[in-house]
Amino acid sequence: MEKRTLGFWEIWNMSFGFLGIQMGFALQNANVSRIFQTLGAEIEDIPILWVAAPLTGLIIQPIIGYFSDRTWHPKLGRRRPYFLVGAILASLALFIMPNSPVLWFAAGMLWIMDASINVSMEPFRAFVGDNLPDHQTTKGFAMQSFFIGIGAYVASKLPNILTYYGVANTAPEGVIPDSVKYSFYIGGAVFLLAVLWTVIKSKEYSPEEMEAFEKMESKDFVVEEKPQSWFSSNGKTHVRNGIIVLLIGLLSTYLIYKYDLKKDLYVLTLGLLSFGGLSLIVSGLMQKSGNHKNGFVAIMNDFQNMPTVMKQLAWVQFFSWFALFSMWIYMTPAVTEHIYNTVDATSEAYNNGANRVNNMFANYNIIAAAVAFLLPLLAKRTSRKFTHFLALVAGGLGLMSIYFISNPTAINLEWLPMIGVGIAWASILSIPYAMLSGALPASKMGYYMGVFNFFIVIPQLVAASILGFMVSKFFNNEPVYALFVGGVSMIFAGLLTLRVNDKISK
Repeated sequence: MEKRTLGFWEIWNMSFGFLGIQMGFALQNANVSRIFQTLGAEIEDIPILWVAAPLTGLIIQPIIGYFSDRTWHPKLGRRRPYFLVGAILASLALFIMPNSPVLWFAAGMLWIMDASINVSMEPFRAFVGDNLPDHQTTKGFAMQSFFIGIGAYVASKLPNILTYYGVANTAPEGVIPDSVKYSFYIGGAVFLLAVLWTVIKSKEYSPEEMEAFEKMESKDFVVEEKPQSWFSSNGKTHVRNGIIVLLIGLLSTYLIYKYDLKKDLYVLTLGLLSFGGLSLIVSGLMQKSGNHKNGFVAIMNDFQNMPTVMKQLAWVQFFSWFALFSMWIYMTPAVTEHIYNTVDATSEAYNNGANRVNNMFANYNIIAAAVAFLLPLLAKRTSRKFTHFLALVAGGLGLMSIYFISNPTAINLEWLPMIGVGIAWASILSIPYAMLSGALPASKMGYYMGVFNFFIVIPQLVAASILGFMVSKFFNNEPVYALFVGGVSMIFAGLLTLRVNDKISK
């Protein structure tokens, strides 16, 4: 028994919801720093305000993946209930976010909005792995990249389009412009409608069918019942490693306090204490006591026993997403300060620069949509990992080029750097997932796709923690250097891609 090869429109329908998801995600990425600055945030404080978003993904995605693997609704199936609930909550958050009265409220709404987007987004990755045979997964993720590019392009252009038609692009101090507000309202409506389309137009295989498919596929992943002695031994290892991580976290926290380093760094040390040390210790104690038949222990042990391809891709993802997060945090302050020579969020120059950033984000997304279906062709002629390598190098050079721009014409600023970033973005959204899905068991597809998100979230937490410190301590509070560091990181990710053991090239 094998999975059916799906037609173009079937893959289109199952991916269409990403159009709405990415509109919400793009509005968040392009405008949240602007909202924070409008409400009074200083440049060096912006990264710490973004911490809520990756923290949310770190917690939400593996949990949603774990439970969606075990969900079956007679009408909505396995993944679609999560699409729907996430879309409803995210749409509400998009309506509320631009009406934030104060900075702390906006930071809280970012947390809620990102949590809701994650609830919808994570099962979509597993949805492709569930429904498509191996030879179509690259095409399936490329279709997602296409909709991500289109959705993000439209969302990024919305403030400029509304400004062109007379909607105010400036506002009094502390007030978010109407062009941003109405963009979020439109994005919220499209988010819900696009996800509803996928929910209504798509089908899923039953648990029995998925089990039969997995038996027919030759994947190097053996599920075996382990005796209590194994859990006892593994529990001791978890406790030992947890204590080591806990001590490192405590020492690092003390050093930050003693030398009065930037408070953003506490994010890393508190992450080591809670998600590293304490989680390992609790998991270890539960296994030693015989209490290992629960979701928490399963999540910790499956993380420990990741497939080899996933471990190799983890490093690629880390440096790729560190670069992307540096761009999303710092592109607006970098362009407005480095090119437009202003930090006054109420000035016309600042808001013109911020709108240029929206154009830049729109352009890299439309480039991503344009090349989405070219990447599988290149991968077929070469290999998936070589294609990803080329794309990441192009993206890194694009980010680094911002530093050298002094004449902000549309070609110089809005297009040339973003061509490379767009090619990288299309590849980041498709090729790593295509390489990964072929190495995962169907019964754990959602969970491992959620865990794979760790290697998107952890670099975002690192970026939010150290970029502010680096910019203030080493780069004289000039945010353009954060983009340069991001470019170097993306090129390094490309080099790491070449060592991934990807056996399928098409």
